[in-house]
Amino acid sequence: MLSRIADSLFWLHRYMERADGMLRLIKTSYILSFDKVQASGITWGPTLKIFTSLPETEIELLKKDDAAVLQFLITDVSNTNSLKVIITRARENARGVQDQITKEVWEQVNHLYHLVNHPSLSDKLNGPDALTVIDSLINSSDQFCGITDSTMPRGQGWNYMNLGKFTERCLLTVEFTNIFFQKIGYDFTDEQDILYWRSLLLALSGYELHLKNYSNHHHNSNVAQQVLFDKHFPRSLYYALERANKYLGEITKANPLEETPPLSRAFGRIYSGVKFADLAIVAETGLESFLQTLRKDLNSFSKQLGQIYFSYA
Repeated sequence: MLSRIADSLFWLHRYMERADGMLRLIKTSYILSFDKVQASGITWGPTLKIFTSLPETEIELLKKDDAAVLQFLITDVSNTNSLKVIITRARENARGVQDQITKEVWEQVNHLYHLVNHPSLSDKLNGPDALTVIDSLINSSDQFCGITDSTMPRGQGWNYMNLGKFTERCLLTVEFTNIFFQKIGYDFTDEQDILYWRSLLLALSGYELHLKNYSNHHHNSNVAQQVLFDKHFPRSLYYALERANKYLGEITKANPLEETPPLSRAFGRIYSGVKFADLAIVAETGLESFLQTLRKDLNSFSKQLGQIYFSYA
C-alpha cells in the first residue's frame, strides 16, 4: 500500500474518532449546563480546555454562554479543533482514498460533512433545537462506525484505519481522565460523589456500566479503574491499547521494515505499562505523571509511525 494511502486512512479514522469523542463530551456538557445546582461543579470547562487552545481567562468568560460555546466548538473555523475543521479534514482524507474505502463509508463521511456545513446549523445551535442538532451529529457519527464495520474489507486499509481510531481513542481517554482528576489534584483520598464523575462517565458512554459494576463507595478509585484498566469497557485505555496493538501487529507483519522492530517495542512498552499496571501503585507514584507520560509516549509513537510508514520528513 502506498504511504500516502496509508496516511489518509490512518488520519481519516483519527479525525472521525476525535469528532465522536468531542460530540459526546459536548452533549454531556450541554445537558449538565442546565443543572442549576451543578453538583459536579463542571460544565463547559473541560470541553474547552481539551478541544481549544484558549487561555484560561477566555475560557472562564466563554463558558458562561452556552450558545457561544457551541458555535466555537462546532462551527467556528478559527478554532482549529472545531467539529467543522475536524470533519473537513476527515473528508479530505476520505476523498483521496475513495478507491480504498467503500462507497457507503465515503457517503457517510460526506453526509456528516454536509450536516456540519448546513447553512441553518448556526441558527439552530442558538435556539431550542441545539440538543436535536447535537443528537443528529452523534447519530451520524455512530452510523459511520457501523457502516465502516459492516462494509470495509479486512485488509491493510482496515488495519491502518483502526490503528488510527484506537490511537486517537487512547489519547482522548487520557485527556478526559486527566482534566477531571486535575480538578481534585489527582487525590484519590479526596472522595467525590458519583455526581462529580457523571460528566466523565457519560462522555465515555460508561455511566450505566459503572452503576452496574461498581460499588457506591470509593468513586475516585472505581472511576479510575474503569476508564484506565477495565478490559471489558470499550473506551478504557487498556481496551483501546489492546486493539491498537493488534492492528499494529498486522501492519508490521505485512510490511516488515528495518525500523519496525523499534516501533513495535516502543508501542509494546506503552501497552505493557498499562496492561500490567496496578491502580494502587499508580495512585502512590502519581496519576498525573502516569497520564502525562502516556500522552507523551503515544504522541511520540504516532510521530514515529508516520516517519516509518507515511514518509514524513
